[in-house]
Amino acid sequence: MEIYFLRHAEAVQRGSPDYPEDSGRPLNPEGEKRMYRVAKGMRKLGLSFDLILSSPFVRAQRTAEIAAEILKLKTRLEFTAHLEVNGSPEKLIAEINRNHQDAKSILLVGHEPYLSSLVSRLLTGDSNLALNFKKAGLAKLATDTLQFDRCAVLDWFMTPRQLERVS
Repeated sequence: MEIYFLRHAEAVQRGSPDYPEDSGRPLNPEGEKRMYRVAKGMRKLGLSFDLILSSPFVRAQRTAEIAAEILKLKTRLEFTAHLEVNGSPEKLIAEINRNHQDAKSILLVGHEPYLSSLVSRLLTGDSNLALNFKKAGLAKLATDTLQFDRCAVLDWFMTPRQLERVS
């Protein structure tokens, strides 16, 4: 199984009076533009996914929608509370194994430090690996058996600037 991790693009600043709830903060205009360029880079790389799972927070949802639009995968987009800022990575892995065991390639769209912690857990067995996961950055892991422990290898880790240059 290939698992891709995409951090949401740049959002409106936390504490903005227009968005009192963190979950409601949208992408800012530059974040929207950058995500379109990143998604076009993903398309140029030939990426496709059996499933796109995203946090339901507005900024992650929009990031996932842009990727799904550019990659023509809108029907494969689903949302899960297990990818929220305070979601449970253990429950996320259980959900994937229970509901999506036939998927060969999955894109997970979420937040920091959640994504780095989960990537670390899958690579090393603990959550202490320091990763600089940029907004709209993308990582690819591969695993034969997905479990909430050391089970994967890192194939690559790209910054948004690298992805933009692909397109």
